[in-house]
Amino acid sequence: MAAEAKIEAGLDPKCRYLQKFRLYETGSNFYMVGRDKSRTFWRVLKIDRLELSEPNIQEDPTTYSESECQELLKRIHEGNKSNGGLKFVTNCYGIVGFIKFLGPYYMLLITRRRQIGTICGHIVYAITKSEMIALPNHSVQSSTDIARHENRYKKLLSTVDLTKDFFFSYSYHVMRSLQKNMCDNESGQVLYETMFVWNEFLTRGIHNHLENTHWTVALVYGFFKQAKLSISGKDFWLTLIARRSRHYAGTRYLKRGVNEKGRVANDVETEQIVFEDTHDGIPTHITSVVQNRGSIPLFWSQETSRLNIKPDIILQKDRNYKATRLHFENLVKRYGNPIIILNLIKTHEKKPRESILRSEFAKAIDAINKDLSDENRLRFLHWDLHRHSRSKSASVLSLLGKVAAYALNLTGFFYCQMTPAVQFDGPLQSTLILNDNAGESCNELRKNTSSNADISTPWEDHLKNNDSSVCEMPKDRVENNEMALPTPPKFQKGVLRTNCIDCLDRTNVAQFAYGLAALGHQLHALGFTDVPKIDLDSPLADDLMNVYEMMGDTLAFQYGGSAAHNKHF
Repeated sequence: MAAEAKIEAGLDPKCRYLQKFRLYETGSNFYMVGRDKSRTFWRVLKIDRLELSEPNIQEDPTTYSESECQELLKRIHEGNKSNGGLKFVTNCYGIVGFIKFLGPYYMLLITRRRQIGTICGHIVYAITKSEMIALPNHSVQSSTDIARHENRYKKLLSTVDLTKDFFFSYSYHVMRSLQKNMCDNESGQVLYETMFVWNEFLTRGIHNHLENTHWTVALVYGFFKQAKLSISGKDFWLTLIARRSRHYAGTRYLKRGVNEKGRVANDVETEQIVFEDTHDGIPTHITSVVQNRGSIPLFWSQETSRLNIKPDIILQKDRNYKATRLHFENLVKRYGNPIIILNLIKTHEKKPRESILRSEFAKAIDAINKDLSDENRLRFLHWDLHRHSRSKSASVLSLLGKVAAYALNLTGFFYCQMTPAVQFDGPLQSTLILNDNAGESCNELRKNTSSNADISTPWEDHLKNNDSSVCEMPKDRVENNEMALPTPPKFQKGVLRTNCIDCLDRTNVAQFAYGLAALGHQLHALGFTDVPKIDLDSPLADDLMNVYEMMGDTLAFQYGGSAAHNKHF
């Protein structure tokens, strides 16, 4: 076969991705035809329309050329002529999943998409239109009563707007950070099981049945923005990604604090990726930094009231802080140590509200730290943003910048150079230039990467010193970017976790301050600047603030139903 000859020449479909699909139907089956971006190979999926209990899905093991696939469709048409033949249904760009209410199963499809960015040559898309198609043919009827309730559930599902704040990529694992994508060789269904893939449940059945993820897309919910910025006449790309956890998801007042499994409300991972602007869109080196936000990990709630805009906080004591421990253990698994907690809530109030949580949170951290080594203890920074914002003696953003510098000193950030032979229609892994450490795994390299900050030094001392020596690049790399020897990768180890009450307004400000501090070091690592710092009053700081403000408003709408209300941007 023509397609098999191409595969033998090196175009292995296991390293390629189906990106465009056409759906056809007969009286008894759906046929989905998928192909890769370069029109190298075609695959066929058959879905039974007569089986009502469970989706009966079969993947044709043959890899076809375009002409071979057309011949197959002709044969299917001829074999079904007595029942109307093979009919075209729609073009689509991937399966979101399968869902069942009271009646038949439905297939959710992406029928329109738009490009919203690229990372290392891999395109990231948003959904502009989706469609829900019932699997049974029209001859399968439901009772009137069931049909009425069925329509109600379908309308409820339609309120989930897939065109708003969901994004995906065929070839880049957008549910994971750049560092994880570069270092870990995970693929397939295990990626859908992460906390940031919102259609995991809808795709579980087809993944288990086919034992692959060729036909589905993994939807991440949150925020994605890519912007071309410049400094000193040099252009670079900034990508800001917010990944909202699907665990313990829900809106403000309905979901607060932590659940028994250690999952918190409004858990969002924010990643800031920076790389040079190149003519082909493929950078030679790239950096990223990750931070986290999430509700205070205690059992607490608030009862909503139209008459009380600040409902009382109801705290439920957890004697051993089991759920709080689970939460921080999960953070360590995700990011490593140290875990730095920036708590922005009020310390003193006329009527105690936030201060109740502040006191209990501090007790929880103290209790947890008693069982941890000095090296692995949680670093709890309480900084009352409201009190500092009322002071006229200092700028809130300037002070937060010092807090950010301290945290960045502890965690570092990710930096690597890319090999020129990267296959950008295939996986991103194993593309690091590792120099003399090429035999070591990325995990071993991360363990051997030490930050410049002394983790035993009180954080207040770091604010006084305002040390900005995070992961600095060699001077010859900055002065002569083209002639410098390849620079070994650097890894982020640990994370800054920020919270206020809603993890919205005040948290947005603190995350911008951290992003600005990180951007200075990222640009310095890329050779764009001589010093790893960006002034608050610079045009670039304003540009970054605009992007963070957009992210803050988006996350506020998702969790709170309105835009952010802070006055610091």
